[in-house]
Amino acid sequence: MKLFTFKRVLILGIVIAAIVCLLPTFTNTWPHKKINLGLDLQGGMHLVLEVENEKAVEAELDRTISELKKDLRKEGLKHLGITRTPDNSILAKISGQENKDAVEKMLTQDYSNLEIPSAKTTAEGISFTLRLPDEETASIKKMATEQALETIRNRIDEFGVSEPDIRIQGSNRILLQLPGIKDPDRAKNLIGKTAQLTFQLVNDEADITAAIKGNPPVGSEILYKEIKDKSTGTVESRAPYLIRKQVLLDGSQLINARVEFDQFQQPQVGIEFSRKGARIFDRITAQNVNRRLAIVLDNKVYSAPNIQERIAGGKASITGQFSLAEATDLAIALRAGSLPAPVNIIEERTVGPTLGADSVRMGLMSMMVGGALVILFMVLYYKGAGLIADLALTINIILIGGGLAAFGATLTLPGIAGIILTIGMAVDANVIIFERIREELRSGKTPLAAVHAGYERATLTILDANVTTLIAAVVLFQFGTGPIKGFAITLGLGIVASLFTALVLSRSIYDFILQNKTSSTLSI
Repeated sequence: MKLFTFKRVLILGIVIAAIVCLLPTFTNTWPHKKINLGLDLQGGMHLVLEVENEKAVEAELDRTISELKKDLRKEGLKHLGITRTPDNSILAKISGQENKDAVEKMLTQDYSNLEIPSAKTTAEGISFTLRLPDEETASIKKMATEQALETIRNRIDEFGVSEPDIRIQGSNRILLQLPGIKDPDRAKNLIGKTAQLTFQLVNDEADITAAIKGNPPVGSEILYKEIKDKSTGTVESRAPYLIRKQVLLDGSQLINARVEFDQFQQPQVGIEFSRKGARIFDRITAQNVNRRLAIVLDNKVYSAPNIQERIAGGKASITGQFSLAEATDLAIALRAGSLPAPVNIIEERTVGPTLGADSVRMGLMSMMVGGALVILFMVLYYKGAGLIADLALTINIILIGGGLAAFGATLTLPGIAGIILTIGMAVDANVIIFERIREELRSGKTPLAAVHAGYERATLTILDANVTTLIAAVVLFQFGTGPIKGFAITLGLGIVASLFTALVLSRSIYDFILQNKTSSTLSI
């Protein structure tokens, strides 16, 4: 009798591979992939964010207003004011009846995406009310939510959260589940940071005192720089700056942001522009030597250095009395890109690690108690055959664990329920096989022949039951979210492992025991 056949070596290889994949979960060994625990098992944060996607529509209208003013100026057409109305329309007032046809032609050719009702003639001139079509407004809102999702996902990935669950809920909400978060406040600050970076000139010619009192010059606004205490990091005061509203360069041209240290070893954020951004930055610095250029992030001035000479190469630094963690988070936010609209946290739950540890303990306890009862029943009812089934069941659990670790899957409480369900299904397959073998033995066949016949007659029944359940698991994985997906993963892996252990592993054990022993009795 050959001790090692290809089939037996393959089975042994699969079992050893599962054990190797499972070891890093319990010990720090190669291949370093391990089973991740979900939010309900290791604690973490549950957040629901609301995207203010109406702001994205307002931003689109503001861009349109800026382009419209530029085009009118280029064509030599005067206007009496172009503003965004509270109902998100654009009101454009044009002077002179003689300009009506030229303005209408320009709007028709260059702003075809806008709804343009007929012009109204007033005593002051001609007014146009321009609107975005409802379909485009809905599209902008949808894209803002989707872009916010991807931006937040990129930030979370760089933050180092293992297996986060991030998905859209409804039209403007995003659900986040972040297992294992050690610093919830830092995570919330990073997620909610809009990270809209702009470069704007400081208006040093106007009177800043008058501007603070409510009389800023046209085209300028007051923004503040926060002065922090170096030891505690708390904001001590705010320094006002009179900033020109015109944005010379924004964060859309960034290709990299990283933490650096200045000559005093204080953290700062080094930024690098794209080729186009570098050309713009070169031109800005060349045209504004001896003027101050403010680096503004989310309407806060971080620094406003004096341009001493033209700066080529497309590199700059953002300073602002950062701690290392603040500089790191700002670099992450800038690399991931700015949010298209502000987000607000409308629901927050924190699951403590103690509660998660209790869940793990109770889940493992239920799995061990259920497994022990099944093992005891199989031994008492099927005797020697029950021992083979119990061995197959143990290997089945090892295969599931190895599969979860190999895929870097997340184990949740519903996932543990899926493993427990798999234990019952694995035993069910063995029960069908053993009852078939008993029927063959009662008909007078030898143990080896009875085993072969029993497996052949039971295989189709077992495949039918398990394949239909596997299809259900695939559907749950495809369309389910969060805990449901975790349940589907363990259930699917469990079904595949059960088919392998019941139809391949246990049969191979029987063949090894009964080969060349046709007259022996079978303990079943």
